[in-house]
Amino acid sequence: MKILSILLAAAALLSCTPPAETAQELALRFNTPAAAWEETLPLGNGRIGMMPDGGIDKELIVLNDITMWSGSEDPEALNPEALNYLPKIRELLLTGKNGEAQRMMYDHFQCGGLGSSGGKSKDAPYGCFQMLGDLHINYSYPQTEDTGNYVRTLSLNDAVASTVFMKGETTFTREYISSHADDVLAVHVAADKKGSVSFEVSLSRPERATLSVQENTLIMEGQLNDGYDTDKGVHYLTKVQIVNKGGELTAGSNTLAIANADEAVILISTSTDMLDKEYTSTVDSLLEQAKKRSFGKMKQAHIAAYKEKFDRVELWLGEQDNTTPTNERLAGFQTDDDPAFAALYFQYGRYLMISGTDENSLPLNLQGLWANQVQTPWNGDYHLNINVQMNYWPVEVCNLSELHKPLIDFTQSIVPSGEATAQTFYGANGWLAHMMSNPWKFTAPGEHASWGATNTGGAWLCEHLWEHYAFTQDKEYLRTVYPTLAGAAQFFLSSMISEPRNGWLVTAPSSSPENAFYMPGSDDRIFVCMGPTMDVQIVNELFTNVLSAAAILGIEDETTTNIRETLPKLPPMQISPEGYLQEWLEDYKEVDPKHRHVSHLYGLYPSNQISPNTTPELAAAARETLERRGDAGTGWSRAWKINFWARLYDGNRAFKLLKSLLEPTSGSEVNMHRGSGTYANLFCAHPPFQIDGNLGGTAGIAEMLIQSQDGYIQLLPALPDKWPTGSFKGLRVRGGAEAAASWSDNRLSSATIKALNDNTFKVKIPGYATMVKQNGKELTAENGYVSVVLKAGQEAKLEFIP
Repeated sequence: MKILSILLAAAALLSCTPPAETAQELALRFNTPAAAWEETLPLGNGRIGMMPDGGIDKELIVLNDITMWSGSEDPEALNPEALNYLPKIRELLLTGKNGEAQRMMYDHFQCGGLGSSGGKSKDAPYGCFQMLGDLHINYSYPQTEDTGNYVRTLSLNDAVASTVFMKGETTFTREYISSHADDVLAVHVAADKKGSVSFEVSLSRPERATLSVQENTLIMEGQLNDGYDTDKGVHYLTKVQIVNKGGELTAGSNTLAIANADEAVILISTSTDMLDKEYTSTVDSLLEQAKKRSFGKMKQAHIAAYKEKFDRVELWLGEQDNTTPTNERLAGFQTDDDPAFAALYFQYGRYLMISGTDENSLPLNLQGLWANQVQTPWNGDYHLNINVQMNYWPVEVCNLSELHKPLIDFTQSIVPSGEATAQTFYGANGWLAHMMSNPWKFTAPGEHASWGATNTGGAWLCEHLWEHYAFTQDKEYLRTVYPTLAGAAQFFLSSMISEPRNGWLVTAPSSSPENAFYMPGSDDRIFVCMGPTMDVQIVNELFTNVLSAAAILGIEDETTTNIRETLPKLPPMQISPEGYLQEWLEDYKEVDPKHRHVSHLYGLYPSNQISPNTTPELAAAARETLERRGDAGTGWSRAWKINFWARLYDGNRAFKLLKSLLEPTSGSEVNMHRGSGTYANLFCAHPPFQIDGNLGGTAGIAEMLIQSQDGYIQLLPALPDKWPTGSFKGLRVRGGAEAAASWSDNRLSSATIKALNDNTFKVKIPGYATMVKQNGKELTAENGYVSVVLKAGQEAKLEFIP
């Protein structure tokens, strides 16, 4: 009996110990076709994508192209009369007449022309991200029996979706890829009995589409509105062909049909002229090349290209449940704390990043790559007061550094527009962007003061320019972005004003996105203010990063001199008598204490100006702020709060927020007060769907596992009690290294640091470890840290001994 007990104990230990090298099967799984778009499965290669619903008799596949943007550059967005009113607006703010200043901004200090149309028109020059179109497939079957054994899956390991079911004795299989190798979309339809594959295919789009069939090719083409009803809008072309084995292919007026085939591949090639002026030849050449390869070869090449990025990181929190449908696992997560489901969600975010963008495409917009409407919510644009930045929070730590490039390139591309905006609206040097932008380089203030007044959007983007350097240590890259960083700083150096009470230099006018306050003695909702806390934090960080970059590059000039003189004049972060961090320069009463934005905690995350280590009083005020805000909010707001609590080293509270983010929901109506959480296909619900919550959630899980913002690596800084045993590998840290770690009983046992460049890496020792060994030799600890000196490519294997 004693031997049996020992064996059982050993088996139990092995069952909760992470496997050494075996990769887990990671998949979304459903037992029914999708009943709504938010149940379909997203596929993409960074440029084009699709979302099949897995219908049995009729299948709808929504097609996407990240460059499907209406609108065009709008020179009339520059409002020349705005500058005339700026002195009066500032005078009103300086004398405490914020309401009057706000009314003047509505009347005179906003973008000119047709502007952004309040985010409600695809036909304004501002434009809108749009779906490409719909692919319709009508299937017919030789059997009349009921359908059984239905399974619909998305493999995160391979980026392949599938639909499998039986009719009678015949098994029908469909596989879908958005090829990372051949740059086409492909649907493979097969059966295990010859002659059983029959279907009809057509294309459609709600507007601006010409459909035709030529030489057994479905063609959809058109031009999106440029906002002026000219011929200068984005042109697109989509072609569909069927490659069949057996059976007969026929063409109708707007359809292609295959009858009694053994198998068939539907190939979709599509492009626009936004980034590719030779888009028509691109569509043709990609289609011709794809036709020359079997689906098996195409799938093999696609998987290899995709896995090069995906396989860099592994996270093991327990064995995956590969039988329970994902929608049931999502619902069950609210009560069963399934750690492996959290790991699946983490890797789903990395999957969406890899699938949604590539090094040469546009940045991920509010919906990433995927949309099912012509008029996407909020124009599907780039919101610069958190949303587009949140999209890119995971890229460095989650080992997808090259996918930062679209956002970095975009930031540099809007500098000329931002310079014109700085001169036109503020009479200032440098460049800026306000709260919203798009591929047409819109940088002007928007129409509504609650969000349009925010002028630190470009400066927030600059944080990403610096973070890419912090993780890569690439000095040549830093040299290329330094002018952009310095130009952003020059705007604030030349535009901030002195507030009367303390003489601090502040932004004016501005706002704290997107919360309002009450002026004393008034019930009016006010947004416009001077020097909101978020602005102060962003400007402080920008100035500090410019000085750091200048020191690395050996630059000393007028800009660096002015920054050194200006930094001490910025307002300090202020703690209210009630213990929370003030959101504004004055301790105004908030209109909504539970507001979804927690902008004044920018300094906690993604910045590092508030830390339990270096600023414990501010960290306590941040904690009190989060308690006042609560754990609810839109999907992306809940994701942000995961990161906040991780930075406060509260893993259990971060896990509570993760459960809140993963609260099951349905419905796609715009609602900022209810319906937030996660859809059945694990898309984040604002609602409606916004991809920032997914990517912010993935970043939050990474932040719970590893941090490196204080000049040292801290492993498992916010590990929740619910994840007692696990491992990860491939996560990256500032200073240029990859890290791996294993733990059990909530205690770190081992880690590996692999240098990507020559550097010394400081590692924090957990309080329960009495000794740290590197490659078997004891390291000397200093004040709770050990230092590891590595050359590029070298590894240090660390043991943490209780």
